[in-house]
Amino acid sequence: MRNSRQRSSNLSPAARANQTPRHASIESLDQEGRGVAHVDGKVIFIEGALPFEQVRFLSHHVKATYELATTVEVLKPSSQRVTPRCEVYGVCGGCAMQHLEFSAQVAAKQRMLENDLWHIGRVKAEKILPPIQGTPWHYRHKARLRVRYVEKKGGVLVGFNEKASSYVTAMDHCHVLTPAVSNLIVPLKTLIAQLSIKQSLPQIEVAVGEDATVLVLRILEPLSEQDIPLLQAFETTHGVQLWTQSKGPDTVKPLFAQTTSLHYSLPEFNLRYPFSPTAFTQVNPAINRVMIRRAMQLLAPQAGERIADFFCGLGNFTLPIARSGATVHGIEGAQVLVNRAIENAALNGLPEVTFAESDLFDMTPEALVALQPFDKWLIDPPRDGAIALVKALPDADDPQQAHAPKRIVYVSCNPSTLARDAAILTQVKGYHLTAAGVMNMFPHTAHVESIAVFEKV
Repeated sequence: MRNSRQRSSNLSPAARANQTPRHASIESLDQEGRGVAHVDGKVIFIEGALPFEQVRFLSHHVKATYELATTVEVLKPSSQRVTPRCEVYGVCGGCAMQHLEFSAQVAAKQRMLENDLWHIGRVKAEKILPPIQGTPWHYRHKARLRVRYVEKKGGVLVGFNEKASSYVTAMDHCHVLTPAVSNLIVPLKTLIAQLSIKQSLPQIEVAVGEDATVLVLRILEPLSEQDIPLLQAFETTHGVQLWTQSKGPDTVKPLFAQTTSLHYSLPEFNLRYPFSPTAFTQVNPAINRVMIRRAMQLLAPQAGERIADFFCGLGNFTLPIARSGATVHGIEGAQVLVNRAIENAALNGLPEVTFAESDLFDMTPEALVALQPFDKWLIDPPRDGAIALVKALPDADDPQQAHAPKRIVYVSCNPSTLARDAAILTQVKGYHLTAAGVMNMFPHTAHVESIAVFEKV
């Protein structure tokens, strides 16, 4: 039998209905954008509440030491509270912070980064960089939309999942998708309702480039002969490309012949990047451009230097570094991205850039030494961070420390794993955290993109 301290309970709808709303004073925001309060010795995470507010709340998930709750009434609103622009905000799981004024969202993310660096990594940046922020709306060029046929709700639903649910939000447009894609939601519902496979099409992956928009339809059954003219008419009418995916990533293909391909560009560096619709690219191309400019300023690549770009993807940072005249080696765990990076380097007249496939989550000191010394590193890992890579560096008292990079620029999409890796770099590997700051890649969400600079002591 479990110890009583380990038992937890999720309140049933009936139990929630019988609750009496309780009062809380909100102290801060957590990593999910929820208000944090302490009530009766417990930490309460309250969705929809902001710092310094007085609210009434109802709990929907109760554990021994904390509760998850929802705001039912704001008694004393924050001066930074605003009316959400979206009609389905609070139901849709796509956004979490529309009720917080835009500049205050950025400030909150900066505090999240600093709090994680200190509480997890026990490190403070010597300098806080000015935040990078762009337009708050219609920024999203990549998305994964859910599709469901629900007869009771009028037919086909296309949108994001509801909060903490597998249900699809009933929506007709979206303020964070590009206007063209947002305007396709209603026509897509009409189209899918006419298809023979309307109950076997669970997802649409969206990819917007500078000259093309691709919708990848995840299909669990073959299309019928009657479906093809409907899809072709939709493609022609709305100026998009329809692709299909029947099984794994290798089955992604255009439904009809195409004359244009997806790409994004970095005019500052005279670079063009073709990409496939399901390949990883940054969802916010405007912020991506500014992020790369800042990364280049912080890395300061020089002709004659040897620089490594770890988790290089399709060369997003690698090719701008190469434009400086430095010798660059990009390393990535997915061979398909390595192949695309090689193609992009050749397309942009940078054939001297080298790329290699390697499992960076299994990096060892021996494997790192085999790569030969680098003057500088750029790291852009996924949410899991780069712990194996930073652990593979020589310790501060190791004679091999002389061969360690003198500067590391770390681009992070998860401040907690950045903080964990920063602890190793500063407390074991002999680096200082000289600067850190946030980039608002995902406005209105609690997602924190950040950049940090580590200098060898």
